[in-house]
Amino acid sequence: MPSGAGTSAAPTAGQQGLIARQSPVWAAVVLGVGLLVSSAALWSVGSLKDQFATLEQELVRRQQTSADQAGEARLLARQAQDQTRDAAAKVSLLENRLAEVALQRTQVEELMQSLARSRDENLLTDVDAGLRVALQQTAITGSAEPLVAALRAADERLTRVNQPRLERVRRAIAGDLDRIRSVGVADVGALLIRLDEVVRLIDELPMFNQLEARPQTPGPSINVAATTTTTAPMVGGAASKGGGSSLGWGPLFSEGQSLAHQIWNDMKGLIRVTRIDRPEAMLIAPDQAYFLRENLKLRVMNARLALLSHQSDVARADLMQVTQTLGRYFDLGSRRTQVVLESLKQVTTQSQQVGVPKPEATLAAIAAATAGH
Repeated sequence: MPSGAGTSAAPTAGQQGLIARQSPVWAAVVLGVGLLVSSAALWSVGSLKDQFATLEQELVRRQQTSADQAGEARLLARQAQDQTRDAAAKVSLLENRLAEVALQRTQVEELMQSLARSRDENLLTDVDAGLRVALQQTAITGSAEPLVAALRAADERLTRVNQPRLERVRRAIAGDLDRIRSVGVADVGALLIRLDEVVRLIDELPMFNQLEARPQTPGPSINVAATTTTTAPMVGGAASKGGGSSLGWGPLFSEGQSLAHQIWNDMKGLIRVTRIDRPEAMLIAPDQAYFLRENLKLRVMNARLALLSHQSDVARADLMQVTQTLGRYFDLGSRRTQVVLESLKQVTTQSQQVGVPKPEATLAAIAAATAGH
């Protein structure tokens, strides 16, 4: 075993000779490889040097470029900073202007709302003034037409405006219109005409103490004429028969008969039998009768003025006093007296009708809308 191991570990002589023959070749190869490696290393070093020089130039160039770019960047940054400051100033100015515009817009909106409220208030003020003027015209004329026309005009104006806050006023106007139309109003003009006619007829009314002239009876005179015409031939005949010595009694008889009828008619006119419940009516002197008629006229004119001023109670009191005076001193059987009494009765009845109501609901709605409720 040890001998075997020694033979395998130690080179043999043949191997040593082979090694001796191959060593110069390997040395040349190693030398060549070393030269090649050295040449490659030298070439690599030169190439690296050139590359380093190129890189150095490139780095210098790039450094210069970077320096230029940095200068430009600083310039641009400075410009950007200036622009930023300008932009910030402009933004601040725009913000201030925007705030001013917002404030102006708010003021304009408030002004528009104020104008709208002022327009509505002016409209309501005009409507209120128109209604009050119409009320005065209605009080003067006694007719509901001015008030109805004013309410219609107010409703048309409110319809054109078409504001929701004014609907309450329109509803109140509609209610007052219906209420005014449903109320009966006396025709003051017709009543005044009746009173004027009464004033005109007072001077023509017969009184109890005035004796009426009775017409003469035409019968006797006609009979007398007939008698004269019929008896004349008889008298002539008698005269002719009697030989003309007779004077003729026929004409004397007819004249006496007519005279007797005239005397009888005059006596009947002197005596008049009348039933009078109030004896004081017969005791009025002619001058007192004149003042009585004038007093009646004044009372009727006073009633007329009371109707014009819409004092129906005063007018009715005066007309009742006139009616009582007519029944006390004037002949109630006369046609004219009956016409006057009927006119006074109609005026008294019609003056009791309800007057024109005031548009209280409309005025209250206008006041509430003006106050902003």
